[in-house]
Amino acid sequence: MTDPDTHSPNSGRVGAIMTVLAWLVVLGLLGAFFGGWMEKLDNPNQKVVSALRADGVREVVLQQNRAGHYVANGAINGHRVTFLLDTGATSVSVPASIAGPLGLKRGAPLRANTANGTVTTYATRLDEVQLGNISLENVRADINPHMQGTEVLLGMSFLRKLEFTQRGRELTIRQ
Repeated sequence: MTDPDTHSPNSGRVGAIMTVLAWLVVLGLLGAFFGGWMEKLDNPNQKVVSALRADGVREVVLQQNRAGHYVANGAINGHRVTFLLDTGATSVSVPASIAGPLGLKRGAPLRANTANGTVTTYATRLDEVQLGNISLENVRADINPHMQGTEVLLGMSFLRKLEFTQRGRELTIRQ
């Protein structure tokens, strides 16, 4: 028989600490799983599906997100960005918070009519815009200091040079 007085007084504390650590690990794993799941709902095109057809046409297929928008990862001047396709935007519109790290230079001030009213933006040029295997050079864009968030509006200065077709919740873009 074991004498209760021979047990270490710290054994209960160690057990409690191990239980708390186990719960923290479980909660961390659940957070990582559901965080990625939520991000996939907002941007189902984190890995853009591209193809080069036999006729030489480059093709990208995008899925709508849960809000019905087309959000996809791409690149501007070799830097990874997240695009929100916007056929109502005249040009590619880059938030000022992203323009700095991309090394974009502010050009002439412009007046732009947005959903939030008329704002001043600044003209710029993008050396290269890439969406999957579709790449365009010397694309007209605006730096918008009033845009919140981290998504770049991929407007018609990029999209007008491409062909796109929507069927159901899928958008096919061809170059």
